[in-house]
Amino acid sequence: MKFPEAYRDQEVVVLGLAISGVQVAKIFHQAGARVTVNDKKERQLCPEAAELEALGISVICGGHPDTLVHANIALVVKNPGIPYSAAPVMQAQSLGIEVVTEVEVASFLCQAPIIGITGSNGKTTTTTWVGNILKQAGAKAIVAGNIGIPLSEAVQAATAEHWLVAELSSFQLKGTSQFHPRIACLLNVGETHLDYHGTMEDYIASKAKLFANQTEEDYAVLNWDNEVCRSLAERVRATLLPFSAKERLDFGVYAEPPYSAEPDELQRSVVYRDELGQVHRIIDVREIGIPGRYNVENALAASAICLAAGIDPERLRQPLASFEGVEHRLEYVRTVDGVLYYNNSKATNAVATAMAIDAFAGGIVLIAGGLDRGSDYMELVPIFQDKVKAVVTLGETKDKIRRVAEAAGIRAIKTVDTGEDAADTIRQAVREAAALAAPGDIVLLSPACASWDMFASYEERGRIFKEAAHSLK
Repeated sequence: MKFPEAYRDQEVVVLGLAISGVQVAKIFHQAGARVTVNDKKERQLCPEAAELEALGISVICGGHPDTLVHANIALVVKNPGIPYSAAPVMQAQSLGIEVVTEVEVASFLCQAPIIGITGSNGKTTTTTWVGNILKQAGAKAIVAGNIGIPLSEAVQAATAEHWLVAELSSFQLKGTSQFHPRIACLLNVGETHLDYHGTMEDYIASKAKLFANQTEEDYAVLNWDNEVCRSLAERVRATLLPFSAKERLDFGVYAEPPYSAEPDELQRSVVYRDELGQVHRIIDVREIGIPGRYNVENALAASAICLAAGIDPERLRQPLASFEGVEHRLEYVRTVDGVLYYNNSKATNAVATAMAIDAFAGGIVLIAGGLDRGSDYMELVPIFQDKVKAVVTLGETKDKIRRVAEAAGIRAIKTVDTGEDAADTIRQAVREAAALAAPGDIVLLSPACASWDMFASYEERGRIFKEAAHSLK
């Protein structure tokens, strides 16, 4: 891709009328390009169309016309969620037309150094945490990307004095070629999104694009405990700043003592060993503001990122301790009759659910199930055996989750059939879970599946769960 101004008087197609698509269309229109925006949704479901048409931008709704992409198109910018198997994308590629996501566009406009954060799990928590730490340490930071504000909008407010902290998905990164973050962090890699990427190789390659344009003056923050992350280190040109919960590092951020040593949790700290070998204790693990070992790993990553951004180690403890988490990520809802209710609707794969379960000592009544992407979820059997006392299943995968619970020897299993009203399904699941729980137990919504079989988003699913928990008497 080139700077937007280079597309003056050329044709640019934007696929998808979401917030990012609208912003990208405006950018290229202002740069003098002839822009066409296309969305397969019907016109009445595209309220943004009128605004763009008032600016003189062509909008086509209701499908992808065969004539949309042709040899004279200079660039296609697609919504990250649109698969590469979509007809206009395949047609563009067959004609040799470059296809990018709005992340690539935003990078050409950004004056601020970019912190790019990706991973299979923990992206939103870590990105939000990094933004909070930077701000509390006196730095200017804008948090954007997959987390809410599109990068193409955020870059317009970002100056050279800011850090632009960007949560990035594999969908976004796959459509980049020159994107260049000053600090790039890969939190972890697990098997997910194969319905989009097709293979793990493509998924990993998309994540690895985060580091492709970095130089020796940049930083790469990698999870030294994750095999895939570690294997990418030899291909990274940036200065490597690893983090680990399991190993003492010669340089980096790690847990001391390591989790592999399994000492009393009260004795464990987050520490940083600098280039000179000096060890700085950042915070005791018991002081970290949100529970769970995986949040300790997020804290390690956030600390490493902020150290790479020049924050003094002594300024990390307070924002690590005061952080209360992010909505729908192991979010405490309320306590009823001694039973604690937690919303972890963002857990859209088995790894995320296992990590959430492992954050508690046990006594968990789990609500799980959702969109069926083909997994059998049997990797959850050991953690079910260890910490789950009862399971309520729902959604397309309800029978698969039931089989996992049965394989784990769990006898208290309830299945909620999906009716016409998905919200009622969640409410019934909460009532069933409440009936199975005893004082001291935890009712945990952690579906291990995407929400799209029943809900528009995991946020909607989580909000309804919270409402149902608050309605209990």
